[in-house]
Amino acid sequence: MASRFEFIIFSMTLSFAAIFHMAMAGDPDILSDFIVPLGSPPVVDGNLFTFTGMRQLVGAPPPDKFKVLKASLAEFPILNGQSVSMAVLQYPGGSVNPPHTHPRASELLFLLDGSLQVGIVDTTNKLYTQTLQEGDIFVFPKGLVHFQYNADANKPAFAVSAFGSANAGTVSIPNAVFNTSISDAVLATSFKTDVSTILKLKAGLAH
Repeated sequence: MASRFEFIIFSMTLSFAAIFHMAMAGDPDILSDFIVPLGSPPVVDGNLFTFTGMRQLVGAPPPDKFKVLKASLAEFPILNGQSVSMAVLQYPGGSVNPPHTHPRASELLFLLDGSLQVGIVDTTNKLYTQTLQEGDIFVFPKGLVHFQYNADANKPAFAVSAFGSANAGTVSIPNAVFNTSISDAVLATSFKTDVSTILKLKAGLAH
């Protein structure tokens, strides 16, 4: 696991180098070097710029289901105004990161281990797909629906994503459609099905 962690550090460096070019269209510029979060200690030191939330990956077994560990504004407040954030994504065999969007940022995904089937849907409803191998990088344009799927039932996959915003946001399409207060009748009509089918879909998401 130590070698994987070293690879994560390398990938973060590479991802940040690329994401700075994307940041021009990201968050608004700030008029200072950085923004000290409210409630921070009075003495600013290196701790303010350090995020330790990924340490839990060291020596840990793969998760039982798809898991995301984020280093975004909520988890790492010093990112405010820096137009960058990151996430570590773990995909057990056969798992999926369901169709979703990031409304405020592009995503640059670096696959460290395993393989992934990925896809993007553009505004003309055209689907672009690719099968990624270890070492591949894939970009998901800002705001477009996309997904990742580990089709290998026997091997987990592991990736790091960089975002051109401190708060990229995530809108899960299944949750946004079926786990909100949109009426069952509206959903049934929209998907040209019946209410009982909609209720089955909602029940499936609840498990």
